Amino acid sequence: MASIHTLTRRHVLAGLAGVAAGLALPAHAAGRKARPARDSIGVALVGLGGYAGGRLAPGLQLTRHCHLAGIVTGTPAKIPQWQERYGIDDRHVYDYDGFDRIADDPEIDVVYIATPNDLHMPLTLRAAAAGKHVWVEKPMAMNAGEAQQMIDACARNRVQLTVGYRLQHEPNTQRLMAMARERPFGAIQRIRADAGFDAFDDVGAQRPWRMLARHGGGAMYDMGVYALNAARYTTGLEPIAVSAERWTRRPQLFDEVDEGMRFTLEFADGSTAACSTSFGANLNTLRADCADGWYELSPFQTYDGIRGRASDGRVFDAEVEHQQALQMDNDALAIRRGTPPRVPGEEGLRDMRVVDAVFASAGAGGRRVVL
Repeated sequence: MASIHTLTRRHVLAGLAGVAAGLALPAHAAGRKARPARDSIGVALVGLGGYAGGRLAPGLQLTRHCHLAGIVTGTPAKIPQWQERYGIDDRHVYDYDGFDRIADDPEIDVVYIATPNDLHMPLTLRAAAAGKHVWVEKPMAMNAGEAQQMIDACARNRVQLTVGYRLQHEPNTQRLMAMARERPFGAIQRIRADAGFDAFDDVGAQRPWRMLARHGGGAMYDMGVYALNAARYTTGLEPIAVSAERWTRRPQLFDEVDEGMRFTLEFADGSTAACSTSFGANLNTLRADCADGWYELSPFQTYDGIRGRASDGRVFDAEVEHQQALQMDNDALAIRRGTPPRVPGEEGLRDMRVVDAVFASAGAGGRRVVL
């Protein structure tokens, strides 16, 4: 198995790459997917950055129940490469000014929003008004108020809203979620959840959007939600309060957003979760300490190689060919069957309520009740 550092670095490079989409796509994903089945869900990718080019588009070549049907971008130079690689006709290519025309495109059923965080809410409202289902990357929004607006808009327009928490589809993570109900080692007492990577030393004059406050940058938004969501699904409980501390090791770079955040979650049963996130350290561990034993995943939030073990000797080592492909297939099936998605907008809203409390605690100090 690759080292945790190697896996984390791969995660960083896939998520932050600003290269042209055609160059970012791995060789195995080259070429066009066979003609989709008649009931396949058509997906338009919104925002053609490193995640869309490096993970979502290749994943759509492996799915069974959905396919890449269109693109939305504010960078015209990317369009020819995507069209060449995926055979996307001009009539399924949109810019942000003309995004609302997607309402008249019957081949697009879903928009997958993979833009900077500040665009998640306005684009979701426009997509819902156009009658399209919405898959939106994490974090769902900039705050809980925006998340609620997104939920309301999708409900009003009778479209599904799904948050891209890929790990909730991953089988080793699913096993831990089941153990929150089964309690094989008795009551959960403490959770440790750490998610981060070491990057941004040489950003140059053009700072990545993850370092800019207006776009929703910072470690808490980007990686902290992994630790937060993990604490919630590992306990099966909702936090009632949080205490947080923001830190910055490189103030010359992180003068707008948090480089790191430490936060402690309190649950009604008396258990706690010690969480941390960082843009300056490789962090990738999820552990539950219980009354009669423990279990963990390490790494727990990489794109592959998720592994775990427990105090009784069991191991968690299920393999997934492509996490995003599995996620998108599950979400497409929910649309086809008219059933609730595995990770609905309400799940993202619950995280955003805690994120709001984290920032409030870190800003003013002290314990904050989660509203």
